[in-house]
Amino acid sequence: SKTISKCYVQVTGMTCASCVANIERNLRREDGIHSILVALMAGKAEVRYNPAVIHPAAIAELIRELGFGATVMENCGEGDGILELVVRGMTCASCVHKIESTLMKTNGVLYCSVALATNKAHIKYDPEAIGPRDVIQVIKDLGFTTSLVKKDRSASHLDHKQEIRQWKRSFVVSLVFCIPVMGLMIYMMVMDSQLSDAHAHHNMSSEKMEALHSSMVLEYQLLPGLSVMNLLSFLFCVPVQVFGGWHFYIQASRALRHNTANMDVLVVLATSIAFLYSLIILLVAMAERAKVNPVTFFDTPPMLFVFISLGRWLEHVAKGKTSEALARLISLQATEATIVTLGPDNVLLSEEQVDVELVQRGDIVKVVPGGKFPVDGRVIEGHSMVDESLITGEAMPVTKKPGSTVIAGSINQNGSLLISATHVGADTTLSQIVKLVEEAQTSKAPIQQFADKLSGYFVPFIVAVSVVTLFAWIIIGFVDFEIVEKYFLV
Repeated sequence: SKTISKCYVQVTGMTCASCVANIERNLRREDGIHSILVALMAGKAEVRYNPAVIHPAAIAELIRELGFGATVMENCGEGDGILELVVRGMTCASCVHKIESTLMKTNGVLYCSVALATNKAHIKYDPEAIGPRDVIQVIKDLGFTTSLVKKDRSASHLDHKQEIRQWKRSFVVSLVFCIPVMGLMIYMMVMDSQLSDAHAHHNMSSEKMEALHSSMVLEYQLLPGLSVMNLLSFLFCVPVQVFGGWHFYIQASRALRHNTANMDVLVVLATSIAFLYSLIILLVAMAERAKVNPVTFFDTPPMLFVFISLGRWLEHVAKGKTSEALARLISLQATEATIVTLGPDNVLLSEEQVDVELVQRGDIVKVVPGGKFPVDGRVIEGHSMVDESLITGEAMPVTKKPGSTVIAGSINQNGSLLISATHVGADTTLSQIVKLVEEAQTSKAPIQQFADKLSGYFVPFIVAVSVVTLFAWIIIGFVDFEIVEKYFLV
């Protein structure tokens, strides 16, 4: 259908399938959006939309409102060439009108929008009829200077280094404080079991009993109600709660602000409730000057944070590995091309160095020995050997002579070649491979879609069950506490 366009949005900040389900569910409700597919690993959303109702920038804004980072990717108008230009020399609205009206009259230009405030021009054109250099020439002929908006070729959106560092730090902090807490716990369990054995077998000598009791240093009360064990557990738990759980709290608060509940909300709820309950119980015991030490759960948050941050760290390492291959592919693309003008009998009249995005179909491009082919093309003059192993995997260089086809990204070895560009920009073999790899990451198995859907209901369900359990126990406690005493050794 003519009314449906497709765009890609780079999404950052997604951590699990629940985030994916959240974005997909919320965006499907919006007017003008026909379908949306989000890839967690690629960090990318593919959106089919009605351009008469909504535009890519608004789609990105909708995703940002859900608490994620979102930027529209460059190739959002496939089929049409898209050109982003910086135009200098505009002084008023009439300059803008002059550029827009002239370009719209130009054959092959489908859409044009010029912003005076930012000096930017956004042009859609048909690559069959016109090329980017022709568009730039039209603007120059009107008396303005123009240059290409530099695209980010570093594939930085595929870089997970920052997240890997962040989760590694979270894991290390949690682990450092978790080990002593676990040590204390194991020590207490061993001592408790020995004590209960001693009470069970009264044949133990009083000296041994005395020794056991004196070894229970951790049970010693520093203040009434505050034992050494509880104080140490509290001191080890606080740094984990603050530094280890920092990123969980940020992401959970973002989710709650937008009335959604993801796995981060569940983690934060579990750890915060365990920590706050233990702290309150401890304060109450101290206030009441209790003789018996209260049972606290300060060991729960460090252990939870250790396992979950380890999982997140490994997940981002895996994501980084997946994206590395794609980043390498993208880095194979040449950044500049030497375009030549030929006279009769293929005499070289002039040559100029241009950005690879400005190469048009039919241009004559010169590739020197050791240079990368910027576009797919056909050799019109020269003989050389070309290393195409980056694309085909074939280690032996391939002979190229007039009439041979060459692939963008391959390396020219020993002779200078003149080639006629046949495929440029997003149509080159390398761009298509990159696109295929990205699309393979975007597509989902039916079972994965089902899992994403379920995860959207999982968190609210768990919270609801927990609340029901809490109220059930409170009611039992108030109505008939003897049941608790009978079945649970209090």
